[in-house]
Amino acid sequence: MVLFFQCIIKNTPESVAEAWVKAGQTGKQEAIDFVTKHMAADGINAPGRYVGFGFTYNPDAEPGTMVVGGIQPDSPASKVLKVGDAFLSVNNVRVNERNMGKLNFRGKPGEEVKAVIERDGKRKNISVARGVISTSYTKEQVLRNMNSAVAENWKPDEANIVEVMSKDNIVYVLHWAKDTDQVSGLPYEAYTVTRFSSMKKG
Repeated sequence: MVLFFQCIIKNTPESVAEAWVKAGQTGKQEAIDFVTKHMAADGINAPGRYVGFGFTYNPDAEPGTMVVGGIQPDSPASKVLKVGDAFLSVNNVRVNERNMGKLNFRGKPGEEVKAVIERDGKRKNISVARGVISTSYTKEQVLRNMNSAVAENWKPDEANIVEVMSKDNIVYVLHWAKDTDQVSGLPYEAYTVTRFSSMKKG
């Protein structure tokens, strides 16, 4: 993940980056307040790359449903999906509350995924090859995504900062979290490195 932020001269880039991650570990509103104050107006959030379709849905919507809420430009999804499409099945696995953790969207690049969607009240069969998705978000998009999240699901069960390293205006924050997956209900632990690039403001 890459983030660009402004650093008030009395604060070091390291302290801002560490406080940013801590705010994200604390709660939804704390994270929103910090991004609002510290993310540069023209900053970019680049979460990284993954293999998949390139669409988003709201996992906190009606249980057992998957309705397309956003589509990454120039992604495999952009060629076949529209916002509002509702998935009915994926590779013959029915979309319902019990199967949400079994839907096979991610895998090897180039592999075909067959699905059935509902669009404008009509069923439609689609087939699309997985691709490598690179995402990036503006400050406005970051805040919009954060505001749409459910506050109760935001804070991990446990979290801490492992290490903060920097060179010139680049800061790396290694952090750890332990939480429960919202779809499968299984516990997990994750180490994440977040890369920050600062622009000092005098």
